[in-house]
Parts: sequence; C-alpha cells; structure tokens
Amino acid sequence: QVQLVESGGGLVQAGGSLRLSCAASGSTSTINTMAWYRQAPGKQREVVATISSGGSTNYADSVKGRFTISRDNAKNTVSLQMNGLKPEDTAVYYCNAFTLRFGIRVYDYWGQGTQVTVSS
Repeated sequence: QVQLVESGGGLVQAGGSLRLSCAASGSTSTINTMAWYRQAPGKQREVVATISSGGSTNYADSVKGRFTISRDNAKNTVSLQMNGLKPEDTAVYYCNAFTLRFGIRVYDYWGQGTQVTVSS
C-alpha cells in the first residue's frame, strides 16, 4: 500500500501562483508514475500532469506553459508549480501514483485532495 498526502492548496487571485506538494509513503518502490488530477464542481476528474520515474512529463493542453510538475524520487515527493492561475483552474486537485505494466495501470493510489480556488 502507498499513502499520499497533499498540501499547498488555497485561495489565490487570477494571475497568481500556488505550489502543490504530495508526499508518498509505504511501498513506494512499486510506483513508476506520479500525476496530478483535478475535478471541478459538476465536471469529471481530469489529468493535469504526469511524470515518470525517469522524469518524462506530460501536461494537459489547458495548463501547458503555466504548470510544471516535478518529482524527487529520493524523498518520494511530487510537486505541481502553478503559475498564471485562471478562475477555470479552480478545482480539487488530487495526487495520483500508479504503476504501468504492459500498458495496464496497476497499483493505483490517490490522495485525499486539496482545494485550489482562483478568484477573478
């Protein structure tokens, strides 16, 4: 089992910045990919950014150029630096850790979520 604990959410004005952090504990050696997802009220959960154990990253088109995901494998942490925040970025942000084997997601873990609210 892996436990994920997020921190860093809050209220910020449009154009501002926030940094989310997620600390993983437990059987972290089973994880190869970490990610941030978000879910806005009335909408489905969507992927924001992913980062592999080797550091390869992917971003949703809506956050490219504004958000940066990073990872410290030694500390088992993943962060999301969010700049140029927009009201449409308002959502609960979830840390996710999983392992892909032959393209299939196994060992799928989620944090409890942290609220990000961007005021206009």
